[in-house]
Amino acid sequence: MDVCLASTSPARLMLMRQVGIEPRLASPGVDEEAAVEQREAELGRPLTPDEHVSFLAREKAKAVAVALADDFEGIVIGGDSMFELDAVVYGKPHTPENAIARWREMRGKTGTLHSGHCVIRVQDGSLTRAVHTASATVSFAADVTDDEIAAYVATGEPLNVAGAFTVDSLGAPFIERVEGDPSTVVGMSLSTIRRMVRELGVEWTSLWNRAS
Repeated sequence: MDVCLASTSPARLMLMRQVGIEPRLASPGVDEEAAVEQREAELGRPLTPDEHVSFLAREKAKAVAVALADDFEGIVIGGDSMFELDAVVYGKPHTPENAIARWREMRGKTGTLHSGHCVIRVQDGSLTRAVHTASATVSFAADVTDDEIAAYVATGEPLNVAGAFTVDSLGAPFIERVEGDPSTVVGMSLSTIRRMVRELGVEWTSLWNRAS
């Protein structure tokens, strides 16, 4: 069965490939800030972290699934992530200054990575979906120095990832513990995606399409 990843995230693509899936890739083209602003206006309150990530995962997957529906049979996977520390929610830092400030705040502390997932099955032009969230806690080393932070930020790696860190690349040595599905912190919870795929009547192993 065909799989389309509604994301341009290299980390999410890497996860798919690691578990035997070579997906089609499609950029959702969703204006995330505007979409969240409109949703919060409709609700009359801010979205909680889990609501935020599940809403954007749904919007991304829906945008791609609708665009593909006429000539695609399979599943579309969308995701979104946010990092929460001391009741403050962080997305991507984007600038070195923000990333440095973030790391100085995070060292020695434990935060929660919230990950939203939406899987849409496209079959005979109709769409059925499952939406779930997952979370994992991340504990940072207390002895990370300012020089280490500066050097890490200078690589550019933390600028465009939720929370300004990775657990599968250069940021890993600065993280002491992860509790929960580790893939949640990388980009999406693979165990959650597997359960969602089965909810939609698809066996996970039928998605394997990469040569070993």
